[in-house]
Amino acid sequence: MKTVLVLIGKPGSLTPELTRAGAAALGGVEPAPGRWLAPGEAWQLDMAGAAGADRVRRALDGAAIDVAVVAAHGRRKKLLIADMDSTIITVECIDELADVAGVKAEVGHITARAMRGELDFEAALDARIELLAGLPETALAQAFEDRVELNPGARTLVATMRAAGAHCALVSGGFGYFTRRVRDWVGFDQDVANELLFVDGRLTGVAKPILGRAAKLAMLRRLCAEHGLEAGAALAVGDGANDLEMIRAAGLGVAFHAKRVLAEAADVRIDHGDLTALLYLQGYHRDAFVPAGAAPVPGPAG
Repeated sequence: MKTVLVLIGKPGSLTPELTRAGAAALGGVEPAPGRWLAPGEAWQLDMAGAAGADRVRRALDGAAIDVAVVAAHGRRKKLLIADMDSTIITVECIDELADVAGVKAEVGHITARAMRGELDFEAALDARIELLAGLPETALAQAFEDRVELNPGARTLVATMRAAGAHCALVSGGFGYFTRRVRDWVGFDQDVANELLFVDGRLTGVAKPILGRAAKLAMLRRLCAEHGLEAGAALAVGDGANDLEMIRAAGLGVAFHAKRVLAEAADVRIDHGDLTALLYLQGYHRDAFVPAGAAPVPGPAG
């Protein structure tokens, strides 16, 4: 099977010495020359098999470089399915709501355990919502405006894949109030998430069924069917345990700055690069990126 070794680092961190060390670690037959996808940031080398990534990591001797081996065939994906919290955005929205409510420590502890796979996601969400009961609906706008930021590369990732004909979906175990705004901010085609319930402007619960691990997998399969794609044409990215099933099912599953349980299961782990690393994995050159440009945070939506 033809594969491609991809090395990715922060701009300027990937030196020719590191690429030579990576190529030399493959041993045996002299490797074909590699080529830069972005000088100092992303480099790739054609290979004849999937073995060797661990040797390359050891050869790089702790350098802050992401090492990936991806299949050469069908490398550019036609579907992007992305988690939101701590993946497309920098925060966990439920923890930020808890901070507004004064219970961030209690809620954050449950969130961390759920993302590590130590708790059932659905039960953990119910437990956190109970702690937030009575939260004013206005707190959602406060949390979004004051606390939600995009992870670097999010808008470029989506703009570039959409320009190449891919369908991009934001599928979150978080809340629709936030996914609708992030969808429009980043440029996703669609979003799917849980919906919070309010009575007289106060939080009372979350609509059932809860969108968790199984629902993310079901959404990947549904979107593939709707667009006439095999799962191999999908790229899934996330950071926590509730992303496990969609990461395993996708043709390219990426753990982005992820918890160990997901990082160990994913095809690729990105620990150092930003979200444009997902474009390099697909063979995009930096000069082919579609610039997202500056855009204000969107106003109220849906």
